Amino acid sequence: VQLVESGGGFVQPGGSLRLSCAASGFTFSRYAMKWYRQAPGKEREWVARISTTGDSTGYADAVKGRFTISRDNAKNMVYLQMNSLKPEDTAVYYCKAVGRSDSWGQGTQVTVSS
Repeated sequence: VQLVESGGGFVQPGGSLRLSCAASGFTFSRYAMKWYRQAPGKEREWVARISTTGDSTGYADAVKGRFTISRDNAKNMVYLQMNSLKPEDTAVYYCKAVGRSDSWGQGTQVTVSS
Protein backbone atom coordinates (compact mmCIF):
# COMPACT_ATOMS: atom_id res chain seq x y z
CA VAL A 1 0.00 0.00 0.00
CA GLN A 2 1.28 3.42 -0.91
CA LEU A 3 -0.09 6.91 -0.41
CA VAL A 4 1.93 9.64 -2.09
CA GLU A 5 1.00 13.24 -1.42
CA SER A 6 2.16 16.11 -3.63
CA GLY A 7 1.38 19.66 -4.62
CA GLY A 8 2.48 21.52 -1.53
CA GLY A 9 4.61 24.61 -1.57
CA PHE A 10 5.06 28.16 -0.39
CA VAL A 11 2.20 30.57 -0.92
CA GLN A 12 1.23 34.00 0.32
CA PRO A 13 -1.88 34.51 2.44
CA GLY A 14 -4.95 34.51 0.26
CA GLY A 15 -3.34 32.21 -2.28
CA SER A 16 -4.34 28.77 -3.48
CA LEU A 17 -2.82 25.33 -3.79
CA ARG A 18 -4.10 22.01 -5.03
CA LEU A 19 -2.84 18.92 -3.25
CA SER A 20 -2.91 15.47 -4.80
CA CYS A 21 -2.72 12.02 -3.27
CA ALA A 22 -1.93 8.97 -5.37
CA ALA A 23 -3.10 5.71 -3.81
CA SER A 24 -2.02 2.21 -4.72
CA GLY A 25 -2.04 -1.29 -3.28
CA PHE A 26 -5.70 -1.44 -2.29
CA THR A 27 -9.11 -1.11 -3.92
CA PHE A 28 -9.29 2.65 -3.79
CA SER A 29 -12.93 2.98 -4.81
CA ARG A 30 -14.07 0.96 -1.78
CA TYR A 31 -12.73 3.40 0.79
CA ALA A 32 -13.69 6.83 1.92
CA MET A 33 -10.64 9.09 2.08
CA LYS A 34 -9.52 11.80 4.43
CA TRP A 35 -6.98 14.59 4.40
CA TYR A 36 -5.18 15.39 7.62
CA ARG A 37 -2.59 17.99 8.54
CA GLN A 38 0.03 18.44 11.22
CA ALA A 39 1.44 21.80 12.12
CA PRO A 40 4.76 22.17 13.96
CA GLY A 41 4.33 21.33 17.62
CA LYS A 42 0.69 20.33 17.20
CA GLU A 43 -1.27 17.10 16.97
CA ARG A 44 -2.30 15.78 13.58
CA GLU A 45 -5.86 16.90 12.79
CA TRP A 46 -8.55 15.90 10.36
CA VAL A 47 -9.19 18.39 7.57
CA ALA A 48 -11.60 16.88 5.04
CA ARG A 49 -13.41 13.66 4.20
CA ILE A 50 -14.95 12.25 1.02
CA SER A 51 -17.18 9.23 0.52
CA THR A 52 -16.34 6.34 -1.78
CA THR A 53 -18.29 7.81 -4.67
CA GLY A 54 -17.47 11.41 -3.93
CA ASP A 55 -21.08 12.44 -3.40
CA SER A 56 -20.60 13.20 0.27
CA THR A 57 -17.93 15.43 1.79
CA GLY A 58 -17.16 16.90 5.17
CA TYR A 59 -14.79 19.54 6.46
CA ALA A 60 -13.27 20.72 9.67
CA ASP A 61 -14.66 24.07 10.77
CA ALA A 62 -11.27 25.72 10.28
CA VAL A 63 -11.30 25.05 6.53
CA LYS A 64 -15.00 24.97 5.68
CA GLY A 65 -15.81 27.21 2.74
CA ARG A 66 -12.17 27.47 1.69
CA PHE A 67 -11.09 23.87 0.97
CA THR A 68 -12.68 21.38 -1.40
CA ILE A 69 -11.96 17.65 -1.42
CA SER A 70 -12.53 15.57 -4.53
CA ARG A 71 -11.55 12.21 -5.95
CA ASP A 72 -11.08 10.37 -9.22
CA ASN A 73 -11.64 6.66 -8.73
CA ALA A 74 -10.48 5.87 -12.26
CA LYS A 75 -7.08 7.32 -11.41
CA ASN A 76 -6.94 6.31 -7.72
CA MET A 77 -6.45 9.93 -6.79
CA VAL A 78 -7.83 12.24 -4.13
CA TYR A 79 -7.38 15.99 -4.22
CA LEU A 80 -7.60 18.95 -1.88
CA GLN A 81 -8.20 22.35 -3.43
CA MET A 82 -7.18 24.99 -0.91
CA ASN A 83 -8.25 28.59 -1.46
CA SER A 84 -7.95 31.73 0.66
CA LEU A 85 -5.02 30.21 2.48
CA LYS A 86 -4.07 31.56 5.89
CA PRO A 87 -0.81 31.35 7.84
CA GLU A 88 -2.53 28.95 10.24
CA ASP A 89 -2.96 26.50 7.35
CA THR A 90 0.80 25.95 7.40
CA ALA A 91 1.35 22.24 8.01
CA VAL A 92 2.32 18.94 6.49
CA TYR A 93 -0.72 17.48 4.75
CA TYR A 94 -1.46 13.76 4.55
CA CYS A 95 -4.12 11.58 2.95
CA LYS A 96 -5.48 8.38 4.46
CA ALA A 97 -8.01 5.71 3.61
CA VAL A 98 -10.78 5.51 6.21
CA GLY A 99 -10.83 2.24 8.10
CA ARG A 100 -7.41 1.08 7.04
CA SER A 101 -4.36 0.89 9.25
CA ASP A 102 -1.84 1.76 6.58
CA SER A 103 1.27 3.71 7.40
CA TRP A 104 1.19 7.43 6.83
CA GLY A 105 2.76 8.71 3.64
CA GLN A 106 5.51 11.28 3.63
CA GLY A 107 3.05 14.14 3.39
CA THR A 108 3.43 17.39 1.50
CA GLN A 109 4.50 20.63 3.14
CA VAL A 110 2.28 23.69 2.82
CA THR A 111 3.70 26.99 4.00
CA VAL A 112 1.55 30.12 4.01
CA SER A 113 3.50 33.26 4.76
CA SER A 114 4.02 36.77 3.56
